[in-house]
Formats: sequence, C-alpha cells, structure tokens
Amino acid sequence: MTIDSDDELEGLRRTGRVVAEAREAMVAAIQPGISTAELGAIGRDIFRRHGARSAPRVTYNFPGFTCISVNSAAAHGIPSLNLRLHEGDLVNVDVSAELDGYFSDTGVSTGVGNVSGVAGRLLEATRLAQLDAMDAARAGNRLRDIGKAVQARARRHGFSVIKNLYGHGIGRGLHEEPSVPSVDDHQRTTLREGLVIAVEPFLSVSAEFVIDDPDGWTLRTDDESLVAQFEHTMVVTNGAPLVLTV
Repeated sequence: MTIDSDDELEGLRRTGRVVAEAREAMVAAIQPGISTAELGAIGRDIFRRHGARSAPRVTYNFPGFTCISVNSAAAHGIPSLNLRLHEGDLVNVDVSAELDGYFSDTGVSTGVGNVSGVAGRLLEATRLAQLDAMDAARAGNRLRDIGKAVQARARRHGFSVIKNLYGHGIGRGLHEEPSVPSVDDHQRTTLREGLVIAVEPFLSVSAEFVIDDPDGWTLRTDDESLVAQFEHTMVVTNGAPLVLTV
C-alpha cells in the first residue's frame, strides 16, 4: 500500500509495535532445550494481549502463529514441540500480524548459545545486507537498487543470496505488490514516497535457491547449508526509510 493519511501511518505503527514486541520477546527466550512451539506460544500470547491476529494464519491458514526456521530452513518453519533448539543452531523468528486491518512483518536470525565462526559471520553479513537494503530503499531509486545492495554485501563476505525469496509490499494485506528482490533482477520500477514494503534478504553459506520441505510449508536451502534472514517493515521516504518494526 501507499500511505495517504496520518491515520494509516498510525495504524501501521501500532501493528509494527506488536510484531516488534513479539519478535524481541521470542528472541530473548531462545536457549538450548526450548522447543519452537514454546517460542511460538510467546508470540501468540503477545498477539492476543494486543488484540492482533497472526497474519500467516489469517492469510494462508498456516499451522502456527509465527514462523520459526532452524539451520537450513530459510522460512515458514512450523513451530513444533518435537523441534528443540541445540547449542550452535541458527534460528530465525519471523513474526507478522494484523491489527485493525493493518499488517506488519518482521524477522531476525540469531544463534543458540555459541555458534561456529561461519555461522557468526553469516549472521553479521545478513544483518549488514538488510541495513544496506534499507539504505537503498529511497524514493526515486529503483527496486533493483535494493537487490544490488544485498548482492554486493553478500559477495563482499563470501556468501550467497537466496534468489527465489523476496521481500514484498505490505499494509492492507500481508503480501502485496511489489516484490522486492535481493539480487539485481534488472527491474526498472521506481520506488515512490509513502510505499510500504517489507525488506528481507536471505543469505546462505552456499545455496542460491530454496526448495519445498516435505511438510508442505517449510522452505529449505537446496544444499542444506545454513541460511539467515533479517526483516523490517518500512515506509519509503525521500531519505532514510521510516522503519515501523524497530
């Protein structure tokens, strides 16, 4: 969506605060031995306290309140009591919600306890790639500039970009136009002031594509290499974007 009023901006801010609160509470609870279902329940309880609804459940009937993906799982991991975190794992918490007709989406990857050197470098490179992408998301720039920024950062650190996962427009729905690439796909679409987008680069140790897991939801790197993601919902401006999910 493109924001047309202060009321719309405030509605998006409220939803952004809810998902940011859930994200931070879930990350704070990450430790060896906790199940992904227990983490998901934290997000669920925060949604309920604010009167928000899980966006993937509302939109796609996803079998969880949040998406929690571990190691080679890049996205859409189903929270499960049978999946417990271990020291050295990489875990991604992806939280999206709807409140009063407005949607917001955010995500972060982190390590469980002490992680390997390559995992730590992957996390840092992905975090920086997300910041680079946000810096490129300015009115007058093109969508391809976001992808170019992510691609350049990944190459600088020796990692790969997942090419078949995209950021997206957001606002009145969870996934709206435009798709936001994490590689230079030569799109000439120009970003306009007030456009609301979720920017979410996925970097991997070696994979460039994800494939469907047998569970029908989880997307996993095709070579089972580690993957990380960072995501914010933001409003495009003439300068730095207005981030709604800090």
